Amino acid sequence: MLKKLFEEPLLHFIILAFAIFGLYAVVNRSPAGGGDDRIVITGAKVEQLANLFGNTWQRPPTAIELKGLVENYIKEEIYNREAVMLGLDKNDTSIRRRLRQKYEFLIDADAEGQAPTDAQLQAYLQAHADRFEIGPKLAFQQIYLSPASRGDRIEQDAATLLETLRKDPAETPRGDATLLPSEVAMTRLTAIGEMFGDDFATALKNKAEARLWTGPIRSAFGLHLVRILDRQPVRLPALDEVRAAVARDWSNETRKSVEDARYRQLLARYHIVVETQPETSR
Repeated sequence: MLKKLFEEPLLHFIILAFAIFGLYAVVNRSPAGGGDDRIVITGAKVEQLANLFGNTWQRPPTAIELKGLVENYIKEEIYNREAVMLGLDKNDTSIRRRLRQKYEFLIDADAEGQAPTDAQLQAYLQAHADRFEIGPKLAFQQIYLSPASRGDRIEQDAATLLETLRKDPAETPRGDATLLPSEVAMTRLTAIGEMFGDDFATALKNKAEARLWTGPIRSAFGLHLVRILDRQPVRLPALDEVRAAVARDWSNETRKSVEDARYRQLLARYHIVVETQPETSR
């Protein structure tokens, strides 16, 4: 019977409550002379400690673990107050940086409370069109000529093959073996650059004529004769196509704007003096 009683969770929390009140009584005994020596452990704080434990370990703390969390919080609070009284928080770069971060978090919370409307996002998209433009896209065929296989003849071979293809576009392409695709469906120029190299992609965009074999275009792999099958120019997407990216950038800039405005308000309350270092005599 006693064993079953001690297994009851309710008993654990009753014991824990007495332990916490005992700690509270010890911590809150006021010495002669008074002073700000009260440390209040509220029910909300105990719940917060338990939730933090649960998020970390994916289970609620036991009564003993929760008692340890409360004791650790009390020790941390006492040491923090004693350190502040001794001035240990002064001129400490790490503490100053942490306090700044916490203050910036407060400012960020204000900015994150502002949800953009569709009109604001559309205006932002229009104002920063270069960030969100899609394209250009190209679909093309390519014939590869290998420097390793052709050596010094590669330029002449490319010219001869190009002349043949232009005379008879139906001619079966003859090139060297490669793992590169002989035909590329409609693909963004950036992706083409990832496959063939940026120089190849740029040359393909600027020089190639639609439906006509042209080249040679050089890549990191060798030479290529190419024929554009289709192209799609640069376009500004509809808001729904890039909503997440636009909202992210809008939020980042709004947060920065709120932070800058808040800093200017705070700066106006201070008189800043920057002392110059005296020049050393030579």
